Amino acid sequence: MKKIAALAIILVIVMVVMIPTLIVGGINRIDTISDTGDKDKVRKGEDVFIKVYMHEQGRTVEMNLEDYIAGVVAAEMPADFELEALKSQAVAARTYAVKNMLIFGGSGVVNQPTADVSTDYRQGQAFLSGEKLKERWGASYERHWGKISRAVQETRGQVITYNGELINAVFHSTSGERTASAKEVWGFDYPYLISVPCSWDQKSPRYNERKEFTVAEIEQILGAETQVVAAVQNGSGAIQVMETTDSGRIGQIRIGSKVLSGLTIRDKLELRSTNFTIEIQGTKMIFNTIGYGHGVGLCQYGANGMAKTGHNYRQIITNYYTGVAIKNIMDS
Repeated sequence: MKKIAALAIILVIVMVVMIPTLIVGGINRIDTISDTGDKDKVRKGEDVFIKVYMHEQGRTVEMNLEDYIAGVVAAEMPADFELEALKSQAVAARTYAVKNMLIFGGSGVVNQPTADVSTDYRQGQAFLSGEKLKERWGASYERHWGKISRAVQETRGQVITYNGELINAVFHSTSGERTASAKEVWGFDYPYLISVPCSWDQKSPRYNERKEFTVAEIEQILGAETQVVAAVQNGSGAIQVMETTDSGRIGQIRIGSKVLSGLTIRDKLELRSTNFTIEIQGTKMIFNTIGYGHGVGLCQYGANGMAKTGHNYRQIITNYYTGVAIKNIMDS
């Protein structure tokens, strides 16, 4: 009986003291984002670290996520832009980075299995170190860095989501009249990357471009099978727009006897965008282009224009990314 009583007392202690302790501990603990070990756990309120492949040095380094974002914003957007525009860029850049981080289930960098992101803009976002920025900005370094740091810190941890999932936070320089949808550019239909009007980027230095080619140059670049020289000489209709996209860009166009996509024309002729018109003047073809970049998502010069008219970064983000929400990874 004494043994039974002793066991009963021990059982009561376990139920009254230890089990509530375990339950409370389980409630307060922030779940691990991945199963890569204690050193990689992210907990509420703690700094997040990102592994960055420095492509010029050929090595991967770990740094504070917010320090990385400051280097991206400095590389991707002019430092003399409005603070609210810089904030919108910071949130977009952070969203891209977090979506790629291995610890958050991202795919990381191809051929660099331990890296989350690369500093090579061809693999994602551009990045500039403090030394590079001092070379670029010179005597203005402290002022520019202070402004960008403020934009990053005042949006610390904030990312863009759609239905609770991180978005593909793509951005470009200048949209020109309307942004493009992801579907018309890449064939992927994202509900938050649809075409929206943009009238705030008209002061962009890249808003318009005029490029001239001889007809012979066009035939050489696009291929002899276009027979565009003969078409122009015969006056038989050397150019015909076959299809425009939802945003008014060139989808398909016939040049000479060959039908090409607007994306192909832009790539081969090194135009700023697929929003172009063509004039024929004698033996010349003149391409007048509006906008710069693929046109999808955040328009950087549009963001600056919105900021100049009193819009805050949240309004900028929700204007260019339809139906999204902003959440903070530090709170999750």
